[in-house]
Amino acid sequence: MKALIISVDMGEPDYDAHAQEFHMLAEGAGAEILETLRVRRAKPDAAHFIGSGKVEEAHQLIEALQPEVVLFDQPLSPAQQRNLERVFKKRVVDRVALILDIFALRAKSHEGKLQVELAQLQHLSTRLTRLWTHLERQKGGIGMRGPGESQLEMDRRMIGAKVKVLRERLDRVQRQRATQRRSRARGSTFSVSLVGYTNAGKSTLFNALTRAGAYAADQLFATLDTTTRRIWIEGAGQVVVSDTVGFIRDLPPTLIAAFRATLEETVHADLLLHVVDAASPQRDEQIMEVNKVLEDIGADQIPRILVYNKIDEADYEPRVERDEHGTIARVFVSALKRTGLDGLRGAIAESAQIAGNNAFNIQNIQSE
Repeated sequence: MKALIISVDMGEPDYDAHAQEFHMLAEGAGAEILETLRVRRAKPDAAHFIGSGKVEEAHQLIEALQPEVVLFDQPLSPAQQRNLERVFKKRVVDRVALILDIFALRAKSHEGKLQVELAQLQHLSTRLTRLWTHLERQKGGIGMRGPGESQLEMDRRMIGAKVKVLRERLDRVQRQRATQRRSRARGSTFSVSLVGYTNAGKSTLFNALTRAGAYAADQLFATLDTTTRRIWIEGAGQVVVSDTVGFIRDLPPTLIAAFRATLEETVHADLLLHVVDAASPQRDEQIMEVNKVLEDIGADQIPRILVYNKIDEADYEPRVERDEHGTIARVFVSALKRTGLDGLRGAIAESAQIAGNNAFNIQNIQSE
């Protein structure tokens, strides 16, 4: 689908990384990008987000290039989206809707599809008036005002009912997950979750560790569904490893809420392997973004090891680094080349032993 991107620079120091990320999101959704119009704004315009001069410039570009869709790299209010569509006479998709579209494209499991549908309906419910512009144009016509309003109310009720059904289904899935976790806990199985920024190589690392066939690709949000495998690690015994959805800056709140069931694998893990793209110039900012989301979902207190992946692209040697207390803090690996994995397995085993000793000490204190 041919697309024009409108990219808004709000003065952020990492604007270039933000713009590049959106470009990757657009390509991941299947867009053929004709051109990118860069706009500088100190603050959003209430009506169109961008100023009237840039709206006119964008309109001329649209007339010349004839894209099928206009992609806007900021979240738009329903009114801003509606106003831009009226001027451009093209469909306008903002950052939130684009991420939702990619999620819908990638979700494979029943749970993943439920979560995407819930997030899409929540997003759509604030924008229903956009779908009824044909009635707005005829508002003065006899008999048109009532049906327009009642149709809108009917749609809102239908969406509300569908959201309720989806939440009930997701609640059942959450209860099933909780039962599975309790079963693992009773069997004293050490659980590890892979977390990290999207496209950091989590699924490739997951496949290398577990010999699984989880989908891995050089694109944003390649993984949406949590995949769990049981593996044997010398010194730790049976370990459950979970691959989770990647994080991204300014992830829409509706998505964090909708994907809480998936992310709960992270909240209840014994150890987090925070996978970092060692070759990315934005790796420090990406680490901060992941830490922020982990805090949001209540997983910031779980023991964590930074796993610097893609060292073959960053010219690092495989190694294990410890902090000032002697605890393993960083492991350097290449999941693609399968180098440094023995060091990572050793780090998991050491963490499992520490967790086992802590549990034993707590049990002794409680029994005294």
